[in-house]
Amino acid sequence: MSTLPSEILLYDLHPSAADIRSDVLDGLARRPKQLPSKYFYDARGSELFERICQLPEYYLTRAELALMHTHAPAMGAALGRRALLLEYGSGSGAKTDLLLQHLPEVAAYVPVEISRSALTASVAHLSERFADIPMLPVCADFTQPITLPEPARRAARTIIYFPGSTIGNFNTDQAVRLLTQMRRTMGRNGAALIGVDLVKSPQRIEAAYNDAAGVTAEFTLNLLARLNRELEADFDLGAFRHRARYHPERERIETCIVSRCAQDVRVCGHRVHFAAGEAMRVELSCKYSSESFAHIAERAGLTVSHVWMDAEGLFSVQCLRPAGTPG
Repeated sequence: MSTLPSEILLYDLHPSAADIRSDVLDGLARRPKQLPSKYFYDARGSELFERICQLPEYYLTRAELALMHTHAPAMGAALGRRALLLEYGSGSGAKTDLLLQHLPEVAAYVPVEISRSALTASVAHLSERFADIPMLPVCADFTQPITLPEPARRAARTIIYFPGSTIGNFNTDQAVRLLTQMRRTMGRNGAALIGVDLVKSPQRIEAAYNDAAGVTAEFTLNLLARLNRELEADFDLGAFRHRARYHPERERIETCIVSRCAQDVRVCGHRVHFAAGEAMRVELSCKYSSESFAHIAERAGLTVSHVWMDAEGLFSVQCLRPAGTPG
């Protein structure tokens, strides 16, 4: 496991056991049942997700990395000097590395990541690559109100970086709320740089979430293993299966954990019944056209100033600014 250099302080606001318990029990009481996808990312889940990103079916990471290799210089020019770079869900930091190479005179880098192991590993790597950039890592759930550390250097603007396709994990209303939160955080002269997966053939989308090697299924069911460990649950992983289906009318993948039989599970001392074939939703993965994403941004008081795509048009990175500000 990577450790941070001694001069880098980790701001640890990781959700408490009580927070996780409350979220899980609330989700299990709903009809249909659901669990928050943010809890996929314990140490094992983060490791499995990095394996998913290397799978032949999972086009998203390859397309985004190719896009960043081609267009990161233009992004840096568009975003300007002396930015405070605030990243939501920093993951491995590979795409951040490409952006930081072309972002001039960065005032500070503030990654916010719920997985402590992923955050520590990425910041340890990036601090070696960019020794002149102050790094202020925060282990927290970026969807919740958090107090961010203040950088010592004065920043000209705040840039929020939200790579990957994580914006797609939120339904429309949730995405609008998150983008509104970003607008308030960035201020009038800031911007957000957001990864947006694009609508394409249903077969290609669905294959990305149902890999032949079964890594995505293992990643999904690891959520139950985490609940067994942290919430004294007794899920039998063999009695559940992964299911990911694309719904063209909603333009999204819905990932569920499906009970193979009628069964009762204990979670935090509560008995939870699952019917045979009952599906518990654990993740959304929304896909967008340029028009549909621009509409969501508009509802949050933001406007799309730049769009960059990979050569195949599979994936985009879009720059959003507060409405009424120059692009």
